[in-house]
Amino acid sequence: MNRTATRVLSSIEEVREALAGPGRVGLVPTMGYLHEGHAALIRRARAECDTVVLSVFVNPRQFGVNEDLSRYPRDLNRDLAVAGAAGADLLFYPDVATMYPVGYATTVAVGGVSEPLEGRSRPGHFDGVATVVLKLLNIVQPERAYFGEKDWQQLAVVRRMVRDLNVPVQIVGVPTVREPSGLALSSRNSYLTPEQQVRAAILSRALQAVQAAAAAGERDTAHLRQAGLAVLAREPEIELDYLVIVDGDLRERAHVENDPMTRVLVAARMFGVRLIDNMPLYSETRRLPERESRNT
Repeated sequence: MNRTATRVLSSIEEVREALAGPGRVGLVPTMGYLHEGHAALIRRARAECDTVVLSVFVNPRQFGVNEDLSRYPRDLNRDLAVAGAAGADLLFYPDVATMYPVGYATTVAVGGVSEPLEGRSRPGHFDGVATVVLKLLNIVQPERAYFGEKDWQQLAVVRRMVRDLNVPVQIVGVPTVREPSGLALSSRNSYLTPEQQVRAAILSRALQAVQAAAAAGERDTAHLRQAGLAVLAREPEIELDYLVIVDGDLRERAHVENDPMTRVLVAARMFGVRLIDNMPLYSETRRLPERESRNT
């Protein structure tokens, strides 16, 4: 497909017709109110695919009771500007009736990786995520789909779903984009004042403190967590949900291994806004020497 301005399509039939030709298709699923983190996903897809489809759909099925569905930020003009600058060809912008028509009765549930952490704090959230992602994959039928690593558990859920259901798509994780303060970019950051956003960067500093303790040789996860909790204790406005260290299957361990899939995740409410973040426990420059990693 020749590059043109980003086209907005609202129906499933329009999307399928637009994608009827040859070429590798990449999908970037989003809930809109795009920022530089989304732009990074689009640029990655642009570099690897012939046609880039961006979906913008605020999915009601992944919001729980008393969550922020009604006030979730929406701005199609902003989304079009970001999408066009980053290189999206098509913007799929369905309404709720298109995605969940009258009589819709099917839900996708992914066991295991969906159950702890966000799954425990937000019951039903990942059922909604898995359902809408599978629908988008079936509508667009991309060769690759791109997700940000900021939502690490979501990425794990989607990967497990496509593996278990034999969906012919490659799921690509793209590293988190951050503010200069270290705060992970999120559409929900718009709920915070500039000063509150700076203070919310304490989440990333806590994760870095855990990384530093691991780099110094600490293997006990209770001690590693304490390094992060000590940082969070400096902020009076934080209501911590969890700070955990997990393996690639999101299982907590008493001791960590020298595994690049080991991750430290945090979720907290600050100034009335629920924020999440994560980092790999070991970076390439901070991983334990192999001799130490075998001493369990």
